[in-house]
Amino acid sequence: MTSLLSRLSWEDIENWLQHYESLGPIPGVAAAMVESFIPVLPLVAIIVANVNAYGPIIGALLSWLGIVFGAVSVFLLARKFGSRLRGWIERKYPGSRKLIHWVETHGFTPIFVLSCFPFTPSSLVNVVSGISRLPLHTFVTATMLGKAVMVGIVAVAGYDLEGLFRKPWKAVAVIVVLAVIWLIGRKLESRYMKQ
Repeated sequence: MTSLLSRLSWEDIENWLQHYESLGPIPGVAAAMVESFIPVLPLVAIIVANVNAYGPIIGALLSWLGIVFGAVSVFLLARKFGSRLRGWIERKYPGSRKLIHWVETHGFTPIFVLSCFPFTPSSLVNVVSGISRLPLHTFVTATMLGKAVMVGIVAVAGYDLEGLFRKPWKAVAVIVVLAVIWLIGRKLESRYMKQ
């Protein structure tokens, strides 16, 4: 089943969205939200399908809403059941203590920067954040901002895939934007940690 889900293309997802178009924006939000719980689903394909099914702005907005709702849901579940889960993870994977401590001490920036990249294991970030002592508002703010950047980049690239391959400068522009995001994240961290 996981192999089948991981091989879904954006065309498969777009066909599914069109099949349920009578439900309006619900399938677009739901598809992006479900990826938080089933990480083998191809998030980039879901965003591209939403953008092609609903248009660039609405599709990006629906993807962003679903991703943020899903991330916060996983965070809250991990927070609720986190005490047992954290102990089990730390016993099974001793190196995880450093990762959890790093998230707790540098909370905003790692979450923001990791959220900006489309191939980051988001479910792992959400669970680790949930079992850490990271405040909810820090997680939500960093996730909302980071996922907005990520969805924006994927939506722009996914809406005109042929243009991205025909004009390499567009791919270079995406890489430059990701580098700028990382630098902004570092500056936000220093400001946020002072507060």
